[in-house]
Parts: sequence; C-alpha cells; structure tokens
Amino acid sequence: MTRAPGHGRGASAMNTASPLYRSMRDALESLDESVPGKFEITAEGIVHDMMAPRRPHELTAAQVSRRLERVMPDDLLAHTGEPDVEDEPGGVMRRPDVMVIPWADMEGDGSFDPRTLIAAIEITSRSNPDNDWVGKLRDYPLIGIPVFAIFDPRNGTGAVFSDIHATPEGPRYATRKDFVYGEDVTIAHWTIPTDGLPRYP
Repeated sequence: MTRAPGHGRGASAMNTASPLYRSMRDALESLDESVPGKFEITAEGIVHDMMAPRRPHELTAAQVSRRLERVMPDDLLAHTGEPDVEDEPGGVMRRPDVMVIPWADMEGDGSFDPRTLIAAIEITSRSNPDNDWVGKLRDYPLIGIPVFAIFDPRNGTGAVFSDIHATPEGPRYATRKDFVYGEDVTIAHWTIPTDGLPRYP
C-alpha cells in the first residue's frame, strides 16, 4: 500500500480541493489499465493497494452479500464490485467491498453517488486493516454513507457504525455496535447471521 499526499482535512481544504481532486482523478484514469492493484482517493490523498484480495476476503464479501439479499426487498441489491463511489466536492473516491443500493440507482454511467447507498460494507485486509478501521471510518460519514459495517477476518470480529453527526473534525458516526463472528448482526434494517464466515489462516 502506498499513499500520495492529498489535500488534508477541514472545511478550508474541502473548499479548495476540486482542482487537485480532478488532477488526481485524471491521473488515476490514465493509470487504471497499466498499473495493477486498486486506487482510491481519500481525504488525505491517493491510496494504491497493490495486494490482490485473498480468498477469505472475497468469500466473506460474497457470503455477506448473499445473506443480505435473502432478507432485503427485491428492489435493493447488495452489490460487490465496480464502479467506485465518488464524491467530487468532498474529494473522496472509494470502492466498498459490498454496497447496499437500490437497483434503480445502478443505472447510468460513471461512479455511484454515495448518497444513494443505504450501507457500505468492508472486509479488512490482512496487510492494511487501517484502510477500513481508520481511513474509511473517516471518509464514509464525510460523504454521507449512513451505515458502515466492517468485518474483520483477522480475529472474527466487526462493528456497525451509524448515526452521522457533526464534530469539530467533520461528520462522524455517533453509534458503534461491535459483534463477534457467530452472533447475528444488523446492518441498516436487516439482520444476518455471521456464523461460518471465513477467517484468515
């Protein structure tokens, strides 16, 4: 994982971020096909994750998606994959492992508007768990994603964050509900089991 400097935090930085953000976005578009790995733009700059996801990571995302879709209404999807979620005024472009989004908001071209997401779900990587537990925990309330769940195959735990509220450092989640694998977990309006989810060896 490498990180390029960005525009920092705070309201004044956000107000002047658009030209820098556009430059970073254009640079990533030119690199997307030629450089392996996943690129994201965060509140602190460009993140490049060069590690391919491991099977337990991908299997967890698939199982969480399937379990959610069994209990959600038919007009919602627990989507895994592209495109990114992008908030250009906020200077953030992320790609959640699972996105709960209405089918209708999947239509069209370009990145998803984060305000159309009902929830974002991340499965931590072994190599860089702070990208989820720190970086995305900071960025997701900033761009208005109302519910954020983290599954951590390193130790079989996780947490669900909700209730965005204002703080001196910017929007943050006010509520955190921790869980351990084997317990039921509620993400937004839907409760799913966590038993049998894979762990990192």
